[in-house]
Amino acid sequence: MKQVPNIAGLLLVAFFAAFPLVYTGANYDYVMHVLITGFFYAILASSWSMLAGYAGQFSFGHMAFMGIGAYGTALFCHYFYITEAPTGICTEFGFFGNWLVIKNAIGVTSTTLTQDCLQQAIAGWGDTVRVWRMPVLLGIVLGTLAGGFAGLLVGLLVLRLRAAYLALFTLGFSEIIKAIISAEIDITRGQAGMVLPALFENGVTVFGTEYSATDKVPPYYIMFALLLACLALLTWLSRSRFGLFVRALREDADAAAALGVNTTRYKVIVFTITTAMAAAAGAVQAHYVQIITPNMLFLLQMSLVVAMAVIGGVENFVAAAIGAIFLQIMLELLRTSFSIGGIEVDMTVWRLVFFGVLLMLVLRFARNGLIAPLIEYFGRAGVAEETIAKRKAGQEAQS
Repeated sequence: MKQVPNIAGLLLVAFFAAFPLVYTGANYDYVMHVLITGFFYAILASSWSMLAGYAGQFSFGHMAFMGIGAYGTALFCHYFYITEAPTGICTEFGFFGNWLVIKNAIGVTSTTLTQDCLQQAIAGWGDTVRVWRMPVLLGIVLGTLAGGFAGLLVGLLVLRLRAAYLALFTLGFSEIIKAIISAEIDITRGQAGMVLPALFENGVTVFGTEYSATDKVPPYYIMFALLLACLALLTWLSRSRFGLFVRALREDADAAAALGVNTTRYKVIVFTITTAMAAAAGAVQAHYVQIITPNMLFLLQMSLVVAMAVIGGVENFVAAAIGAIFLQIMLELLRTSFSIGGIEVDMTVWRLVFFGVLLMLVLRFARNGLIAPLIEYFGRAGVAEETIAKRKAGQEAQS
């Protein structure tokens, strides 16, 4: 019985790993998109679960750090290029025999060709000079580092305070980031959004099979692999000494401090790690959808991540991840409208009502979520009997 969660987990991983190779429905691209988005929310929900459920640090800024990761890679890929020759009009530096070119910020304009310094140079060069985009992988890495660094700064600034102040600060921080992105039109293009290159702009060949830049299979496996990597790291952390200290902070920070635990240090570490995970998910998702706008930072999105973690099980990051995937699928299935007595029910609106009702029922009757109790039930199966048997054996040995 104790191995049931492990076996179920392996079967679930095997199912998602094989799904793109065996599913042949006419709505293949749509289903794959739903699952990729589900994996994206699963990373956010599981990392937030580690922060709030394990460490007791309730943050409303998770989507802000996700946005920092997304805009970090977007700005890098949009403004930085490598050329064989200097443009003479852009900001540029010598770079291993080539030139590192930084485009000028022109914002939203209908005269891009005449104002974009690199486009002007390309128009003059024709096909005589090669121009390379920056590697997408490097952009993702930099976006992840940017999100983690922002998390470190926020953590150092406010994690000495109580949880309520952290929640209020991160809520304000999220709105500030959204306002800055919306206002800096010259750099971020504001509400017009920024276009990004695809994860594999020139396509990719895997085991002899060619996939185009718009194919769903490569981003599916990349997002799935990122989710598994995040869950593996969170599992390792939770089972280590670090996880023990983090749980001690959640239960009683004052008692943990009295026992010699550097409470601020561990709060900052867990905050930095989880925000870096959110930034990594945002960077990969940005290259998958290939366009980002400040709308991705709306508070409603943060509420959705919190609700997914709560319904799955906020004190178990695996349950939170499973809950996020399940709820993303259910929200898409609930888009189908139907008629009752000649009255058309528009589920594109009412599906969020059902979602809210489910959340309230879970908070009232299943405070540790719907999935976490099942994992705990099977994981603890036989523990009582085993404890009793050990006590009897000890008593018999003493007598």
